[in-house]
Amino acid sequence: MATLSRQTEQPRLAAHSTCKIALTGFGTVGTSVARLLYARSGHPLRLTHVCNREVARKKVDWVSSDVTWTEDIEEVLASDVDVVVELLGGLKPAHDWVRRALQSHKSVVTANKQLIAHFGSELLELARNHGLYLGFGGCVAGGVPLLAGLHDGLAGDRLVKIRGILNGTCNYVLTRMEQGGRSFAEALREAQQAGLAEADPTEDVDGLDARAKLVIVARFGLNVDVRPEQVVCRSIRNVKAVDFVYAHELGCTIRQVSTAKLCEERIYVVVEPTIVSRSSPLAGVSGAENLIVSTGDFGGDTIFAGRGAGGDPTAVAVVSDLLQVARCRSHGLDWPDRLPARSCEVTEDLELPRYVRFVVRDRVGIIATVASIFARHQVNLDAVLQKPGYAKSELPFVITLEPCKRSQLEAALSHLEGADFLAETPFTMSILQ
Repeated sequence: MATLSRQTEQPRLAAHSTCKIALTGFGTVGTSVARLLYARSGHPLRLTHVCNREVARKKVDWVSSDVTWTEDIEEVLASDVDVVVELLGGLKPAHDWVRRALQSHKSVVTANKQLIAHFGSELLELARNHGLYLGFGGCVAGGVPLLAGLHDGLAGDRLVKIRGILNGTCNYVLTRMEQGGRSFAEALREAQQAGLAEADPTEDVDGLDARAKLVIVARFGLNVDVRPEQVVCRSIRNVKAVDFVYAHELGCTIRQVSTAKLCEERIYVVVEPTIVSRSSPLAGVSGAENLIVSTGDFGGDTIFAGRGAGGDPTAVAVVSDLLQVARCRSHGLDWPDRLPARSCEVTEDLELPRYVRFVVRDRVGIIATVASIFARHQVNLDAVLQKPGYAKSELPFVITLEPCKRSQLEAALSHLEGADFLAETPFTMSILQ
């Protein structure tokens, strides 16, 4: 992905044969980027600087001896590098460094999804005003060329919906719960042991990682400016093994699904665990893979799939952005054009079929009571599912609902709060249509 084209008063780029690169951050992704630069031959990219905390500990002997290793960003900004690659992660000091790099007339490539989700519009404007490139293809779906595909490959269509699995950690956890019969805690522990989840998994399992990616997708796929805090996130922490039992009864499975959908003058943006039909391509995604389906008015559905995380896949996206810079520089071309994103109302209140799991202390009349409360809020029951073999003191059963708004569902459930038969708070999921 790239910035808007620069302003017309900016001089046209002179042709250059070599593009000098500075890496800020030499962790998993930074190391993979450097290795990829050295593994490829015949390209115009030349690594000249590596900037990292405790840089002496990071030095490796396979990097060319003429590369400058430093802990001082000022040294990078004062140098003649053409592109600063930001791989620090987080917002501090990444936001300040990227802003200053652009002000120092250096293009920037980043894989920092939180940075672009929170400050993408500001940084794109700054890059455009300085006639520079801001690339961020590695921010979403790792090595899957999603943003380039949406921006360039589908430029002739009018996209109306983008939906997918954007977080490999959640997908791995849910897959292990389903295939291995694990509890959420057990599956999460396996993900951590496999290096697929952080010690603090909040960003992943509570949807914050996918939220940042969805904001970027909405902005550069649907051309709508959405703030991260406007996106509703629901955690997968409350998904239980019993939910997979009932999902299978419905011919479905459960996935964390991120959705951005244009609805007239509004946009629906939600990250949540979702009941997904076995016939959906999303249901077939296992482990830490990503899959995204874009829907256009004219071209219909297009699927993007592949490894969504890890050093090497993300490095591929970063180097692809760097090669875009080099191509434009070597041929004296303008940066690819992009119109500013527009603002519109954000909503989560669409009519969708719903899944509601109750855990109750069994007695006569529970379903009749629940049904009457749903009816009071104009919510129609679709089916009631109850598997035998569970204790009467903690009896799980599921009610599926015909399409209703989230506000209707929440109003109905609020009337059930404090009911003496509830052993747990009801758990809800949308059912993917």
